[in-house]
Amino acid sequence: MSPLHLTLNKDLSSDSIIIIPTYNELGNIEKMVRKVFSLSKPFHLLIIDDGSPDGTAQKVKALQVEFPDSLFLIERSGKQGLGTAYIAGFKWALQRHYQFVFEMDCDFSHNPDDLLRLYKACAENGNDLAIGSRYVNGGGFVNWPQDRIWISRIASWYANIITWICIRDTTAGFICYKRTVLETIDLDKIRFVGYAFQIEMKFAARKLGFKIVEIPIIFTERVEGVSKMSKNIIKEGILGVLKIQWYSFFNSYRKQN
Repeated sequence: MSPLHLTLNKDLSSDSIIIIPTYNELGNIEKMVRKVFSLSKPFHLLIIDDGSPDGTAQKVKALQVEFPDSLFLIERSGKQGLGTAYIAGFKWALQRHYQFVFEMDCDFSHNPDDLLRLYKACAENGNDLAIGSRYVNGGGFVNWPQDRIWISRIASWYANIITWICIRDTTAGFICYKRTVLETIDLDKIRFVGYAFQIEMKFAARKLGFKIVEIPIIFTERVEGVSKMSKNIIKEGILGVLKIQWYSFFNSYRKQN
């Protein structure tokens, strides 16, 4: 058997890639990598690090020695925003064979065990987009501050009033996309980087007719590291929702062939 054939076999060991943006996640990254790779289904991981000064990227490079065919890293200079990290990851994944592309946080606020449920919702149950939702029956929070819960609830309520997308958890960041969703959306038209990015991606998928399901999850407050929430992100979410709806009256998110 040729070396090329061996490489291709290893590369096809998973149909799924999990994209995790990081900034100063040294306390979580190794635990997250090992947890994901311990799951019963094989997943690949793409870490997108925005120049973490705490050495997050260096830890990923060390782990790549152990997981050379399933752990990947994109290093970027400086904090460029969650949305741009995911867009870079989506484009990276689309250049490869992956059929299912996941968004996930590194801080264990998203339980890696739930990846299997999101995967099943798309791979077996006929959905195009599966959202790990805090606001459907069975979902909820552990140790999340009440002010943050109210901000999130109000943001989702507000987004639904303006955009009519009928999704309970519009700002959720724990998601499985079928490849066809990301191939159909013109990713260069996604303009926001914080809360509004998550809303805009869901809005685009809904406008393009994809089947969306919300899967209940329990969202847990991080133990290691600090939150990336800021006033600018909240402001973007408020103004961004209005811009998303206005933009859609005159433009399509569909990628032109």
